[in-house]
Amino acid sequence: MNLATSDVPVMPPGVRLHEDKVRNRWVLLAPERAISLDPVGHAILLEIDGSQSFGGIVSTLAGKYNAPEDQIAADVAEFINGLMDRCILKVLG
Repeated sequence: MNLATSDVPVMPPGVRLHEDKVRNRWVLLAPERAISLDPVGHAILLEIDGSQSFGGIVSTLAGKYNAPEDQIAADVAEFINGLMDRCILKVLG
């Protein structure tokens, strides 16, 4: 799916970020699933608050990491689309 800058990614009910203190890592918990996150995935999910648009997330991350917005947009879109394919994220348009 092509994400528009105005699309708002959201975590559906039952999906949340969780710090696994035993293994010292962040995971995304979904019904009957746990996905271990790398630092990039964790940074993206920290920006998904249900109100910030895809464009806003990209701008925030590009500023935070001093990276080109087009590169950040491609990475964030790929990550979000992967989670949407697994029914772990939704996008409000």
